[in-house]
Amino acid sequence: MENILKLLERDARLTNSQLAAMLGTDEESVASEIKRLENDHVILGYKTVIDWEKTDKEVVTAIIEVRVTPQRGEGFEKVAERIYQFEEVESLYLMSGGFDLAVFIVGRTMREVALFVATKLAPVEGVASTATHFILKKYKESGVFFETEPEEQERGYLL
Repeated sequence: MENILKLLERDARLTNSQLAAMLGTDEESVASEIKRLENDHVILGYKTVIDWEKTDKEVVTAIIEVRVTPQRGEGFEKVAERIYQFEEVESLYLMSGGFDLAVFIVGRTMREVALFVATKLAPVEGVASTATHFILKKYKESGVFFETEPEEQERGYLL
């Protein structure tokens, strides 16, 4: 199971035939295992990593540190649930350390991100404070290097 997951995490476009060859098994076993993993909600979706810098679309990604006042009997869950419902929120994580939640959002401009924080995120009941950090350049995401040639990335493709 772990090997299938590692391969799919690296390249979700691999076919069952390719996976079977890489794992030394048959296509039917691979298809069955993937179906089981999807049904068990281990595999939640398939995603493509895109370098938006090389497109015409303007995007700004921000990480927002959020300090939360936990709700009695519900901890951080209720506040996190409210926050992840916003369509701007790409990812949300409970953190240890100096803040409680890390919110990753994508907008068209810094102003759009700032307005989201001011008008939607900060007013959420239980949010005590926020600190916004804008991503200026991506070097690596989901194991994929930006700024390198595809052949260079494939060389590191071992299991």
